[in-house]
Amino acid sequence: MTATPLVGVLALQGDVREHERALQVSGASTRQIRLPEHLEGIDALVVPGGESTTMSNLALRWGLMEPLRELVRGGLPAYGSCAGMIMLAERIVGGRPDQETIGGLDVTVVRNAFGRQVDSFEADIEIAVLGQPPVHAVFIRAPWVEQAGEGVEVLGSVPTGPAAGKIVAVRQGHLLATSFHPELTGDTRVHQYFVEMVREQA
Repeated sequence: MTATPLVGVLALQGDVREHERALQVSGASTRQIRLPEHLEGIDALVVPGGESTTMSNLALRWGLMEPLRELVRGGLPAYGSCAGMIMLAERIVGGRPDQETIGGLDVTVVRNAFGRQVDSFEADIEIAVLGQPPVHAVFIRAPWVEQAGEGVEVLGSVPTGPAAGKIVAVRQGHLLATSFHPELTGDTRVHQYFVEMVREQA
């Protein structure tokens, strides 16, 4: 891998271009992933926000789910935001009974935990690994982490309000996930952190 890692952005649905822009600003090159052959040669994967059941169904339809699972199990760095967090989770509360995920992240996530679209909100989240100021986080039909396994590092939680203490950012080795959408704010620190993870993994 060169100093400019190639990050595949799963492009089945969701805010793909926003992630691509944030990754490119953070020193990575990008490729949209729609078919299994697009995975060839990537150094990392981003699973964007969107609608997790739709994303799961499309990944199965286009033959991507099993190759994605194999890559993540094999140590490919991956970052999931919002629906992407659900896609990387091992366990889902509130999903469809037949909903499949890529998995790898030893967490239980609650789908639409903060409520529906009308309950979308913004909050400032302290994430120590990103320094100051706090991350201004945008939550849109977002999940939260209900339970994290022993190997999962909690990076950030909701500070106040009805959801105070709920986990919204985690890392487990080569996997990173946030409930919120950093690609929508112009703050690229989460993407910079992920690109550095990719370089360290290499």
